[in-house]
Amino acid sequence: MTDTDILVVGAGPAGAAAAIAAARSGLRVTLLERGPFPGSKNMYGGVIYGRVLDGIIPRWWEEAPIQRWVTRRATMVLTPTQALTVDFRADAWGEPPYNGATAFRPDFDNWLAGHAVAAGAQLICSTTAVGLLRDDTGAVCGVRTDRPDGDLSARVVIACDGVNSFLAKEAGLYPHTAAEHFTVGVKETIALPRAVIDERFGLRGDHGADYEIIGCTGDIPGGGFLYTNRDTVAVGLVLRLPELAAQSRRPEELLADLKAHPAVQPLIEGGELLEYSAHVIPESGFEMMPELTCDGMVVAGDAAAMCLAAGIWLEGVNFAIGSGIAAGRAAVEAMRLGDTSVVGLAGYRRRVESDFVLTDHRKLAGIPELIMSPRVQRSYPQLAANVVERIFTVTNPVPKPGFGRIVRDELKASGVRLGDLARDAWRGMKGFG
Repeated sequence: MTDTDILVVGAGPAGAAAAIAAARSGLRVTLLERGPFPGSKNMYGGVIYGRVLDGIIPRWWEEAPIQRWVTRRATMVLTPTQALTVDFRADAWGEPPYNGATAFRPDFDNWLAGHAVAAGAQLICSTTAVGLLRDDTGAVCGVRTDRPDGDLSARVVIACDGVNSFLAKEAGLYPHTAAEHFTVGVKETIALPRAVIDERFGLRGDHGADYEIIGCTGDIPGGGFLYTNRDTVAVGLVLRLPELAAQSRRPEELLADLKAHPAVQPLIEGGELLEYSAHVIPESGFEMMPELTCDGMVVAGDAAAMCLAAGIWLEGVNFAIGSGIAAGRAAVEAMRLGDTSVVGLAGYRRRVESDFVLTDHRKLAGIPELIMSPRVQRSYPQLAANVVERIFTVTNPVPKPGFGRIVRDELKASGVRLGDLARDAWRGMKGFG
């Protein structure tokens, strides 16, 4: 007799979604969380795309702890003295069923885990899984915890223990641990009056803005972000680990440079710093994903590198929830079949292959590497900004140069070869297409 039928390790979005899907079957489900409550380890929040919740929490937007609905998406290209922004607004994104939202992760994660408890899952907090239990055949049959006599046995373990998943590594599922696959995200949360945020970002009501930024990390591959909560603004950077470690400047110094940029500083000036936080991100997505199953265990969310960092698409929580739902349902299916081996758990792979989770990751598999390339990081931002500046510069009494002439001049000045530009454009279009 096992302690539980299905043991979910980690009560983040992936784990909570897995527990909801599994507990609704009537099986015994335990949700294990190392923090004092779900979300307690998270620092404020980010942008969440919640439509994936439609299938497990109907009309979730009526109760979810949302800060603002994102109705304005902007991509900003920076050089030290220039800024080129593509800015899009959609009123429809501010109405049900919505598109994206900003949320504080402690609130959101705790809310989602509450639905798992309501579905019948047992939540155990302040308990860390420190290793795997195995049966006589070598199959995973539970976890060891940091509590005295704290072993927990289970028919299926769902590992949702985050980006540095010790369970997936111990199971031999995670060979891709080289530093180039990871970035560190650093963020400051800055308090501003709600009316000031509305005025500076051109917002009304519960509408919010999300800016993604490129060209703001110097010689370190990465990017930046800026988004609005009700009465705070979050500004931050994502920095690839090997290049960050190879130079002497600290992440907070690089973030200070972004905050001082003439395109960013007016948006946040006068604010009060509430929080500084950092978090490791599985940046390479599909290229670094582990094996998703072994006998007795499946891996979901950040633990399975299900984070999409592909330039204009920066998504994670939705993939965590989607993979968690698939993992929970696959575990239930395996229990009903009486087969919790890799064969019995194969429904998990089928589910994430057939929906957006792996379909989107596979489609955009090469894009993170392209986005982190030196040309996209440094050459193209300068090239694009210079071309636009020349287009809008009035040169009287000299006649205006033609567009083709401007592009040829700036390509030559930048050192970018037309062939490289064409190949990168084709590579990007293939991925996005």
